[in-house]
Amino acid sequence: MEEKSVKYILISGGVISGVGKGVITSSIGTLLKSIGLNVTAIKVDPYLNIDAGTFSPYEHGEVFVLDDGGEVDLDLGNYERFLDVTLTRDNNITTGKIYKYVIEKERKGSYLGKTVQVIPHITDAIQEWVERVARVPVSGDKIPDVCVIELGGTVGDIEGMPFIEAFRQFQFKVDSKNFCNVHVSLVPETSGTGEQKTKPTQNSVRELRGCGLSPDLIMCRSQHPITSSVKEKTSNFCHVKPEQVVSVHDCSSIYRVPLLLNEQGVLSYLIKRLDLPQISGKTQHYLHQWKNLADRYDNHHREVRIVLVGKYTKSQDSYLSLIKSLKHAALACRHKLTLLCIEADDLDEICQTENPVKYHEAWQHLCSADGLIVPGGFGARGTEGKIKAIKYAREKKIPFLGVCFGMQLAVIEFARNVLGWEGANSTENDPSTKYPVVIEMPEHNPGEMGGTMRLGKRRTIFKQDCIIKKLYNSGDFVEERHRHRYEVNPQMVSEFEKHGMQFVGHDSEARRMEIMELKGHPYFVGVQFHPEYLTRPMKPSPPYLGLLLASCHKLDTYLQRGCRLSPRASFDFENDSGDDEAYSSELSSVDEGPTAIK
Repeated sequence: MEEKSVKYILISGGVISGVGKGVITSSIGTLLKSIGLNVTAIKVDPYLNIDAGTFSPYEHGEVFVLDDGGEVDLDLGNYERFLDVTLTRDNNITTGKIYKYVIEKERKGSYLGKTVQVIPHITDAIQEWVERVARVPVSGDKIPDVCVIELGGTVGDIEGMPFIEAFRQFQFKVDSKNFCNVHVSLVPETSGTGEQKTKPTQNSVRELRGCGLSPDLIMCRSQHPITSSVKEKTSNFCHVKPEQVVSVHDCSSIYRVPLLLNEQGVLSYLIKRLDLPQISGKTQHYLHQWKNLADRYDNHHREVRIVLVGKYTKSQDSYLSLIKSLKHAALACRHKLTLLCIEADDLDEICQTENPVKYHEAWQHLCSADGLIVPGGFGARGTEGKIKAIKYAREKKIPFLGVCFGMQLAVIEFARNVLGWEGANSTENDPSTKYPVVIEMPEHNPGEMGGTMRLGKRRTIFKQDCIIKKLYNSGDFVEERHRHRYEVNPQMVSEFEKHGMQFVGHDSEARRMEIMELKGHPYFVGVQFHPEYLTRPMKPSPPYLGLLLASCHKLDTYLQRGCRLSPRASFDFENDSGDDEAYSSELSSVDEGPTAIK
């Protein structure tokens, strides 16, 4: 029986990095999925690191964690959210992984004494890796029909040249009918005249062609839609037809990008270019869902203010999945998210002395919050500021969600200010603390940093009925992704529970505390896992949905409905009337405010 051929779409970039290749890759995959195809995605990162696990969030943004525990580039999070698939660590290729693989083969004698070189050994390894991963099912058990590959960096980067050469060879290996290249390039606008300049794109395409790859589609990233003259000029100088030049201008939300590409015939072109079958007859219905999602995002006017207290707030990419989770939950609640990010150190007394203006601004933002979230993190910096924010949320009955380290800090705050354990802390920050309420996991190996945490999807068992269990549809357990080295000290749990801090979920061995809820509070929840890694635009993460519902004073209504959204608030787009006022009135008639957890 002839083996099924996978189609490959390579997304390359020019002029600058960070031009939007990840969203374009996800959007192309979404269009292909709309015609019933199974789509997988690969991200190529040319850096020497084995994976993203040891990066500072300021380097490449957040570290995204997969089911298998892979610590990967944040673009894989975009792929999973857009395509609703489950990827593996091998879907993120790095130079470090490839060289490690080749060197290990050389040490085993697999090359039979030959001189190991970039060409052919490194380039062959890249091609073999791509072909192997492209055939791994990511949704069900079917082999993908199409593999979309994003090549990180820009054409011309010396570190990316082995990958460019590998794909130059690859296009002939798999045959041109199974391979096409989409090139994403920046079209800048001059500040004085607003004129759109094509020269950077021309140079980028010329360099790409010099490396042996010819773009089938040129995606022009710009601030405004490119003009017809710019499209003609790009067509003439880049040796493509005008219809192969696509304007990808700034949109009100990323959910509009698949629609923008479809309007310009990208899906039709790919169907013809790669001879793709149209399996589904519901393409328009599928894309109509995305349109309604984008419309809903643009048209909500009722605001919900969420404050994020973190230590990497200078770049929102540091908390990308968390922010997406908040946005998805706000969409479900039919509210517009206003996110205020506060640097944790700005809430501390030291800042009050050194920079009183910044200190008072930070507290002013915190006091304006409808809800508070404290995300994960590592190290002592910012700890005391986060604890002060958590104390404020607990005492003022502000809805609160603590994620990973955020939950651990909520435990520390409770120990200090309710149990009276002065100096209670995590052994990460104070190894000699008298009250080690958060401790290092026994199996953690501090000699190695990369890949040594408790990683990947793991099961959490509910001990009792609770808000979070209801938000997860009242199942006996839930499976979420983890990334941590420290845990709540199980020997001290009984003292917390005597005073109202309930640990309502634990791991399958009943050793680790996974979910915390506080009695007598509208919504004070901590989770050891990272629920943001599994959020979807049309299926928001339950803990984040709970936070947003509580912040909008609608949590009780949701629970009384059996954890079902109003038909107007659900993502049943065929029946979505978009009637915000009717929905607001309907909720208000049932519930006037939050109720504490009994």
